[in-house]
Amino acid sequence: MKRSPHRPRTTRLLFAMLGFVTIVYWGGRILGARRWNAGTRDLRARLEAAREPVRPRTVDFGELEGLPAPVRRYFHQVLTEGQPIVSRVRVRHTGTFNMGEKIDRWKPFTSDQVVVTRRPGFDWDGRVAMMPGFPVRVHDAYVAGEGILSASVIGLFSVAGMRGPGEVAADELMRFFAEAAWYPTAMLPSQGVRWEAAGDDSARARLTEGDIEITLFFVFDEQGLIDTVSVEARGRTVGGEVVPTPWRGRFWNYGERGGMLVPLDGEVAWLLSEGEKPYWRGHITEISHEVAR
Repeated sequence: MKRSPHRPRTTRLLFAMLGFVTIVYWGGRILGARRWNAGTRDLRARLEAAREPVRPRTVDFGELEGLPAPVRRYFHQVLTEGQPIVSRVRVRHTGTFNMGEKIDRWKPFTSDQVVVTRRPGFDWDGRVAMMPGFPVRVHDAYVAGEGILSASVIGLFSVAGMRGPGEVAADELMRFFAEAAWYPTAMLPSQGVRWEAAGDDSARARLTEGDIEITLFFVFDEQGLIDTVSVEARGRTVGGEVVPTPWRGRFWNYGERGGMLVPLDGEVAWLLSEGEKPYWRGHITEISHEVAR
């Protein structure tokens, strides 16, 4: 039986095509990573440039007088009189992210987040494993009064992008405030937060930043720790449109970090008419606090 004279040429062509695809893929990964990392550096440089001095520098339980009872219990539980006020936080997470609008599609993620407490701001840099070899990179941020949400496949091909003041900024400031259980000194009245009684185990808190004013509803558990935090409406993207939707975050597994009790696990969800739809479940693998000096 004679060997086809075209087979060696076909084999060489296939190997050449495979080599070309490999070069393009890894070239794209490297280029995307460089572009994404440059954007991260720029965001965090802006975050640092907008920082303001934190005053006062230490916790004074005298300022808790007149606060709702569950709020006073919370601060006495998680803080210590005279400890330094947090000025900056670095958090790393692992968890799962629900990428489906109608059908749940949970994908693993890792993230690195930087928070500054004055002027309020943060940058969450997430990496979601959508499919093998093609991670989606996500920036969720509030920087100098601007809200930012962007997503890109391998850091190169944009799949989502919103930024600006107004509602986008308000939605991101809500996230900063809702996550303050990780840096609880930021919720003290001296840091610009106004607390109002709402029940035996709950309270409302109001934060004003520039032209933005937001109100969150906190529920405390039997130990006096934050159990849930919610808002009546936060922007949810549905079919390319932003729809104001009730939202709630839940915290548990508190541990001592940086001289404070902070939750190490959490979940956030949209509260839809047909029921709760969780979309983020995360665990803190590392958290470090810088304090006012």
